[in-house]
Amino acid sequence: MPADRLHLVRHGEVDNPRRVLYGRLPGYGLSADGRRMAQQAADYLGRLERPITALVVSQLQRTRESAEPFVAKFALEPVIDERVIEPTNRFEGRRMNRALMNPLNWRLLTQPAIPSWGEPYVQIIARMDAAMRDAWNSAPTGDVVIVSHQLPIWITHLAVAGEASRHDPRNRRCALSSVTSFELRDDRWAEVSYAEPASTAGAVDVGAV
Repeated sequence: MPADRLHLVRHGEVDNPRRVLYGRLPGYGLSADGRRMAQQAADYLGRLERPITALVVSQLQRTRESAEPFVAKFALEPVIDERVIEPTNRFEGRRMNRALMNPLNWRLLTQPAIPSWGEPYVQIIARMDAAMRDAWNSAPTGDVVIVSHQLPIWITHLAVAGEASRHDPRNRRCALSSVTSFELRDDRWAEVSYAEPASTAGAVDVGAV
């Protein structure tokens, strides 16, 4: 039997003192607050009293560390899936406010619907859908947790809702350690809930693509 529900969990706060867009760059792990947020996300799913039977994570450090509370709480072995990774971005390693002031970078902003500065939205949607379906169908029963990143989760939400992929990154509803939950009904994803179980007041959240 396939899964009953699938939860896309965003990683916790990242240790990012320079406040750069870290993207896929190595060496960006969780802060102490980020580890607390990840624990709060795991505790939230535990309080739902739903059986969590599978755990999938992207290979980046911040998601693997965010998965650790789920490993401990639900006694699961995490499965790395490269398809749920952060998208590529031409602004990696830079502070966005400074990068956008440089006219040499304006050429990267010419086609926001694609977007022209990184991995196409249609490609992100396709790989996330494939990863979610594989995780769903591979689970013996119960719920699946996928620990991923803000943009893949938000773009999946937009696609499932039938909304345009083009958006203002400042308006994404995908907080640190948030949980966006789906069910597969008649071969179509349906979003069933969104929760922000972590305390994020004062968190630094400027590094997402």
